[in-house]
Amino acid sequence: MTESTYANETTVPLLPCSAVQETLDFYQALGFEVTYRQTKPYLYLALRWSGIDVHFGKPPQGYDPNREDGGGCLVMVDTVAPYHAAFTQAMRAAYGKVLATGRPRITRFRPGQSRFTLLDPSGNSLIFIQRDEPAELEYGGSKKLHGLAKALDNARILREFKNDDRAAFRAVKSALRRHGPQALAVDRALALATLVELATALDEQDEIDDWIRELGTIQLTDAERQRVESELRNAERLKEWLTQEPAAFDNSSSDS
Repeated sequence: MTESTYANETTVPLLPCSAVQETLDFYQALGFEVTYRQTKPYLYLALRWSGIDVHFGKPPQGYDPNREDGGGCLVMVDTVAPYHAAFTQAMRAAYGKVLATGRPRITRFRPGQSRFTLLDPSGNSLIFIQRDEPAELEYGGSKKLHGLAKALDNARILREFKNDDRAAFRAVKSALRRHGPQALAVDRALALATLVELATALDEQDEIDDWIRELGTIQLTDAERQRVESELRNAERLKEWLTQEPAAFDNSSSDS
């Protein structure tokens, strides 16, 4: 830095806006304040929530919000969970439900997760990231792991960092077929519990009862059982988050 610069800069993202009223409605529903609004002679919107400023302008020619690859903004915070809870509560108050699919939406959040994403009506992403999140990820799963354990780590990355539940689901299902017979009992059980949670996120319920029953046949130590039950509780929390209703999973069979 030179003598004329010092570390008190403010950076404000300027994102494309393809739907003015929908954008205003969405952000105001989340609690953002409109600090500036102009549509003529050109489009410019400014919104603020807490210490976050987000501005919007005219999208480039040919812009398609359906691609969901518009502008992006990383919001670095000390602890990410309270932000997810605040936006979830605001959505329920404004829309009567969590906007978990379609556009706009908020991605789901599991205990211990370090980020989540808000996708707005114009296909822009506001990604809230915990400051102590690991700087590097081992896509494909940790090289220190093997077989089913590595596939589970890969599924975690696909689910939490790529927002790709479908790819995570396929990865675990495929790995369970390939590595399940020779895998540790706890890894097989964790894979089944992970499939239950991912199937809940994807609203694919057909095999959940079968996986729960299979879990009941796997012998686990007390410590291993607690790990598996914790994973199953993530599925229960997810269902409650989506529906605001008590989850109906019967985990008694996983106590074996």
